[in-house]
Amino acid sequence: MKKDEILAKLAQGAISTEEASKLLEQAEQENRGSLYCKVSQKGAVSVYGLQRMPVTLYLEQWERLLDFGDDIRKFLAAHASELKRKGE
Repeated sequence: MKKDEILAKLAQGAISTEEASKLLEQAEQENRGSLYCKVSQKGAVSVYGLQRMPVTLYLEQWERLLDFGDDIRKFLAAHASELKRKGE
């Protein structure tokens, strides 16, 4: 269940405050370690879960980056021996 759904049920009186708190905490736990998107206040797309701060780009930037995805994969494969993984 998403945060908005939990808050709507709380507003309707369908669930108690304690129950809503537990559900919100569970929803937060589920988001940790997984990637998810939000629309920023300025209308950009923010991707959470990659690093401490979200990666935020406007629509055109995401489209350019996604179109460049195959080139990035080729670059990563060609330079695999030079690259490090997080935690190494």
